[in-house]
Amino acid sequence: MAVAAPGQLNLVESPSWGSRSVDCFEKLEQIGEGTYGQVFMAKEITTGEIVALKKIRMDNEREGFPITAIREIKILKKLHHENVINLKEIVTSPGPERDEQGRPDGNKYNGSIYMVFEYMDHDLTGLADRPGMRFTIPQIKCYMKQLLTGLHYCHVNQVLHRDIKGSNLLIDNEGNLKLADFGLARSFSNDHNANLTNRVITLWYRPPELLLGTTKYGPAVDMWSVGCIFAELLHGKAILPGKNEPEQLNKIYELCGAPDEVNWPGVSKIPWYNNFKPSRPMKRRVREVFKHFDRHALELLEKMLTLDPSQRISAKDALDAEYFWADPLPCDPKSLPKFESSHEFQTKKKRQQQRQLEEAAKRQKLQHPPQQHGRLPPIQQSGQSHPQLRPGPNQPMHHAQPPVAAGPSHHYGKRPSGGPNRYPQSGNPSGPYPSRGGQGGGYGSGPYPAQGRGPPYAGQGPRGGGRGYAAGDPNYPQSGPYGSSSGGRGANTSGNNRNQPYGGWQQ
Repeated sequence: MAVAAPGQLNLVESPSWGSRSVDCFEKLEQIGEGTYGQVFMAKEITTGEIVALKKIRMDNEREGFPITAIREIKILKKLHHENVINLKEIVTSPGPERDEQGRPDGNKYNGSIYMVFEYMDHDLTGLADRPGMRFTIPQIKCYMKQLLTGLHYCHVNQVLHRDIKGSNLLIDNEGNLKLADFGLARSFSNDHNANLTNRVITLWYRPPELLLGTTKYGPAVDMWSVGCIFAELLHGKAILPGKNEPEQLNKIYELCGAPDEVNWPGVSKIPWYNNFKPSRPMKRRVREVFKHFDRHALELLEKMLTLDPSQRISAKDALDAEYFWADPLPCDPKSLPKFESSHEFQTKKKRQQQRQLEEAAKRQKLQHPPQQHGRLPPIQQSGQSHPQLRPGPNQPMHHAQPPVAAGPSHHYGKRPSGGPNRYPQSGNPSGPYPSRGGQGGGYGSGPYPAQGRGPPYAGQGPRGGGRGYAAGDPNYPQSGPYGSSSGGRGANTSGNNRNQPYGGWQQ
């Protein structure tokens, strides 16, 4: 297939997609699992290339092929950018498959369908969850710059992502960040008059207009999510970890103030505004809560977390913010350290295994408490006869042993001290994350325009025009790297009635 130049749309169809079998790949390791399917690290047998295979889950489908997968394939075939994940091809399995234990996979259809993606070593959440990981300011600027560049490309080509969160931002060991999981993405029109579902975006990153029930929205919904990611990287933990929609709105009000017709004209006409009006006045506290951020970071965050979506900053304008021009400059992606592969699915699995080991050790300790000993009996030397059990009062003990000091023995030896933890505890203000268990104006159609001045990387001249770059409650599922990680970070979906708050998923 003739591939468009970076930044341009792919408009040529690929008739060969779907003609190859998944048997062309050897599955190496599972790196994700969630609502929409499993993701495997795999190797193409003939070339040795490492890829990511996303198996499209079909067992729960009543009407054939999942609509989310159709949208994802259609959008990713069109997009082509260095900060958007590359969908390489579609492959199929000719017949029923079995899982790792040899059991049928539950697919009622004959065969499975896989999306083949370029492999990325990490996702942002998995990388940040590594023990002792600390993102520096130049590193945060580098990742944020790439995120905004990829999102700007999507928005000018009239695509809303609608699920920006750490586990959907993939990073390779060259420092490149790419937007992934377009399962909730869809095209939009510039007039924003179409009725779109508000059952999108993982709860912790969902903007107030969706929580209040609007069905008319644009790129500003993604920019709220970017603001939450930005603050999370700087603050060290998620800033709005609500457990359900009403609590999520309340957390937003406590941080950003209560919406009214003054700070958000027209908010009273949004469907559920009257249902969720705060019971007391609340003022905006962003600058107070994040006073430890530097001045330029605070200015940018304020514009991203603006309640009124029509006043929220666009990705294009955010890239031109002074934050990316002030010292320290964003680092070059290639200068970032390399790490062993770390996806959210893998780090959660490791934490779960560690918890299980600790719980097993506790149970063992309770079932077999250490025996309390008195003094030790004398040690019997080889070749000696047994001493008398107890001599008379005037009779000396024959062959008595000298007293034995209670030195290091299997009874009294000191237990080896654990010493300090190898890794510092996460969750302090300097760290990226705690341990846990996620209408801009002026987006026209047409070719991908220049995005104003290109923020520089450290090492380039000032204001140079360098290349642009991109634990929540277990009851809330979340998709992950390539679109299928395990649960956490709030819900993507809930309920079933458009006319009632938090009723249901809308198609």
